[in-house]
Amino acid sequence: MEGIYRVIIQRRIRRFKKRSIALNLLKKMVNCARLAPLARNLQTIEYIIVNNKELCSQFFSYLKGAAYISPQGDLPLDKRPVAYIAILVDMKKADQKYFAYDVGAAVENILLFAWSKDIGSCWMHSIERENIAFLLKVPSHIRVDSIISLGYKDEKPQIEKFIDSPKYWKDNFRVLHVSKRSLEEIIHYNYYRNISRR
Repeated sequence: MEGIYRVIIQRRIRRFKKRSIALNLLKKMVNCARLAPLARNLQTIEYIIVNNKELCSQFFSYLKGAAYISPQGDLPLDKRPVAYIAILVDMKKADQKYFAYDVGAAVENILLFAWSKDIGSCWMHSIERENIAFLLKVPSHIRVDSIISLGYKDEKPQIEKFIDSPKYWKDNFRVLHVSKRSLEEIIHYNYYRNISRR
């Protein structure tokens, strides 16, 4: 596999090394997000880089990720993210119909660039928005949409065939297994068919 394809195939992580991420790299992540395709080019998304150690520690308590693997997947202090990027949307300017697409495109750019630098990430929606907004001094017209947790990778998750459940799990060796539908199950050629065929 080469380049961006390898990044996409491998990108998923929930355990991190206790190694700080250079501010320059975090700024590049935001720049990648800034240049994502946007509906009507409205540019209503803003970002807060959180890399202060004390703030990161407070921040972690407002995140509710990895519910499928709790408590086994709960992160000890030395495996937690070392930085975060808060994704914000200016609701006075945002197009209600399309801003979620803009966020998705911007976030994906961050995730892919981060992985290309050996930095793992986790995009999180299950968060305590009001507490995060208060902690980060976000004004009321700005929505805390989601959070990206970041840190140098400390695991090698495995992709598994999706059978009955979207749940991911950890095995006895603490390896994260993520189920995904196969390409053959989701791809169609020219027309929708129950069984994909050329």
